Amino acid sequence: MRDAEPPSLLVPYNLEFPGCGNIVTFAQFLFIAVEGFIFETNFGRKRPAIPIRYYLIMVAMFFTVSVVNNYALNLNIAMPLHMIFRSGSLIASMVLGIIILKKRYSASKYTSIALVSVGIFICTLMSAKQVASKSSLGEEDGFHVFMWWLLGITALTFALLMSARMGIFQETIYKQFGKHSKEALFYNHALPLPGFLLLAPDIYAHAVLFSQSEPFQVPGIGLTLPIMWFYLVMNVITQYVCIRGVFILTTECTSLTVTLVVTLRKFVSLIFSILYFKNPFTAWHWLGTLFVFMGTLMYTEVWNSLGPLVARQRKEAKKE
Repeated sequence: MRDAEPPSLLVPYNLEFPGCGNIVTFAQFLFIAVEGFIFETNFGRKRPAIPIRYYLIMVAMFFTVSVVNNYALNLNIAMPLHMIFRSGSLIASMVLGIIILKKRYSASKYTSIALVSVGIFICTLMSAKQVASKSSLGEEDGFHVFMWWLLGITALTFALLMSARMGIFQETIYKQFGKHSKEALFYNHALPLPGFLLLAPDIYAHAVLFSQSEPFQVPGIGLTLPIMWFYLVMNVITQYVCIRGVFILTTECTSLTVTLVVTLRKFVSLIFSILYFKNPFTAWHWLGTLFVFMGTLMYTEVWNSLGPLVARQRKEAKKE
């Protein structure tokens, strides 16, 4: 599946409840699982095309990546850095593809990976300096904050590599049994649900906090509910629309188009995060971001595809 990344946590309540990632992810998983159970499996009557044992392996990877990515936000990792770091999925996929699948790539592919690597390094280095200068409580406290940030970077690196390995596993499974993206979407969200029992205390604690938030009247219908629950509902709906949209793209468009759209979506999310959450973003961060997305576009060979298209349009314009 193209968008087999952990769900985005770009939500307003991250400012007030920075540790709410587990309840957000649980709500998203539950909603997609219920929808898939009704419309994909026909209330469990439709048998899966891919054996369940393969989905269990896939789900173990998917659940691990989701939880680790969420937990990284509790380790002094800012949202823009979180998204930029995950944009390095290309480099992780390439490295594991070379190691596991024995793939070889062109010079332009290696150049694009170099750009992405440099971009991530710049953003990571600048964020490290910001984290190190945050604490005014003394050298010992500053070192403590920095070590937590370093642990967050380690968690993001692990999640990045695990996500790439999951992609390679999916590729091999789809080659063997055929592509069943909608089925995979359901099982990737339904099978991990029991795993959330391990996170039940945290989910319950945040549910209580959400219920204690200020009341909010939903426009148009007059329903009043705690504002944090409203944010959660909106996040679940938009996340579902996002995943369904990517699924439609994978069935209607080429892989290049899907990759380009997903890349642009990440860029828009990044800009929105900076503006809305007022995260510190220096000129060095912008340079690193530019490298990441230029490298991503180079990897997808957008320029090679746009060249003939522009030439064809000019030729048609001259004929008219």
